[in-house]
Amino acid sequence: MSNCVFCKIVAGEIPCDKVYEDDLVLCFLDIAPLTLGHALVIPKEHHTSATTLTDEVAARMFQVAPKIGQALVRATDGGGFNLLLSNGPCAGQVVPHVHLHIVPRRNDDGVILPTKTAAYESPEQKAEILMATVSRLGA
Repeated sequence: MSNCVFCKIVAGEIPCDKVYEDDLVLCFLDIAPLTLGHALVIPKEHHTSATTLTDEVAARMFQVAPKIGQALVRATDGGGFNLLLSNGPCAGQVVPHVHLHIVPRRNDDGVILPTKTAAYESPEQKAEILMATVSRLGA
């Protein structure tokens, strides 16, 4: 897509600090990192939603992310990392090109992920959501 910033990075029109690249995905340091070493894994093909990724591309993203995460943790003297994929604007996706965040973490990094939890109104509501989800998996 011609106006997509991530597609421009893939095409070499915008520079990036490349961490990893293969035939399907590219990983580079985020320009607005939550922590030092925060990186993004993106598919080279333009996809606005994780639901349109091929199984091969989705698998590759999640195959390389833990390896890159571990390397980033070691490089930053961290203690762990978060993997985060926001799918859709209401989920916090800002750039309309699928991207998987790898956020190296330290105990003192000051990053606080949301801790709010939801509660089902009833066991019936939970069962309805479960059944509706399971029935749509085959669709």
